[in-house]
Amino acid sequence: QVHLVESGGKLVQAGGSLTLSCAGSGRTASAYNIGWFRQAPGKVREFVAAISRSGGRTYEAESVKDRFIITSDNAINMVYLQMNKLKPEDTAVYTCAAQSGSSWFPFFENKYEYWGQGTQVTVSS
Repeated sequence: QVHLVESGGKLVQAGGSLTLSCAGSGRTASAYNIGWFRQAPGKVREFVAAISRSGGRTYEAESVKDRFIITSDNAINMVYLQMNKLKPEDTAVYTCAAQSGSSWFPFFENKYEYWGQGTQVTVSS
């Protein structure tokens, strides 16, 4: 069992930066690949970024590439999403999720086994 808690979401102006945190707890939290997803009002949830359990592989959605950076600190079971040059369209609830196994499907939310509650990010224009 893995428990995930997100933090760091808040209101920020367009062009600003924000870092979200995803804290994992549980006996084998560091053994999981972690993804960030977001859901804006009235829209389906979408993939944002993901990082392998070793931290050696990362993926970002095209819409956030070159603006968002995902990193991890396995020593403390933390994953971070650094968001730069924020746009109003980045406004959403951001949720981290954990996926186990050596066969990793970073883009598919139905492959993730554990989910946090989410944190709200609002970007004002």
